[in-house]
Amino acid sequence: MTTIDSTVFKKAYRASTNWMRLMPDFMIIGTQKGGTTSLYNYLVEHPSIAPIYVKEPHFFDIYFHKGSIWYRSHFPTSIKKYYKEHVQKLDFVTGEASPYYMFHPLAAERVAKTLPHVKLILVLRNPVDRAYSQYQHQLRQPGVEPLSFEEAIDREEERLAGEEKKLIENPTCASFNHRHYSYLARGRYVEQIPAWLKLFPKEQFLILKSEELFSDSTEVLKQTCEFLGVPPARLKEQKDEYRQFNKASYSKMLPETRARLLEYFQPYNA
Repeated sequence: MTTIDSTVFKKAYRASTNWMRLMPDFMIIGTQKGGTTSLYNYLVEHPSIAPIYVKEPHFFDIYFHKGSIWYRSHFPTSIKKYYKEHVQKLDFVTGEASPYYMFHPLAAERVAKTLPHVKLILVLRNPVDRAYSQYQHQLRQPGVEPLSFEEAIDREEERLAGEEKKLIENPTCASFNHRHYSYLARGRYVEQIPAWLKLFPKEQFLILKSEELFSDSTEVLKQTCEFLGVPPARLKEQKDEYRQFNKASYSKMLPETRARLLEYFQPYNA
């Protein structure tokens, strides 16, 4: 069987068995370039935490029109949960990580209606470093970002003008600019988190700092396991691909740009 045939078969199998598949117990909803991938990779090494088929299904932001059957097809089956709990005598939870959720204007309401009891994890990073990391990420994608970082933040307001309104007025719309050029906007956490707090009780949130995740991963993982209701697990040795903050291969931000952004974000951080 070729790789393409195998992929098609797996998708067909997951779709045909969606009726026995679970919905997520937890979601890592943001922020982009905040360490969500690292946290997710740590968590799914835990014997009681089952991974989703695709780490970022983007259901509640980009693919909501595909429906809950499509979304459910990405998750483990109830049979796997039964085996884990009744045969192996272990806890069982599953979840996903789509960091665009926190920033997308419709995601919070969609999640609240579909999964009112889901546990929500936010990983927040210093917004200055987060913005520059996102820029470097876009720069590595062919044809995405032609501007310098300074030009990009100067033109961000122009690039994002009207994009959020499009997303709200047309629920099937996907905005390239909103997703890729939101360097400063994504770091204004005070504009995003209240929309989620209006719809979910505080006890369903865990808010982490990226800097603490990478300086003391063991403690942050322990805290996250407690939040998810699974016993703490010993952290395996960090894999190289998890060390995204410590292994940045791009040039440093200009000092004057950093000073400018520190001043820009100060009122939002306050």
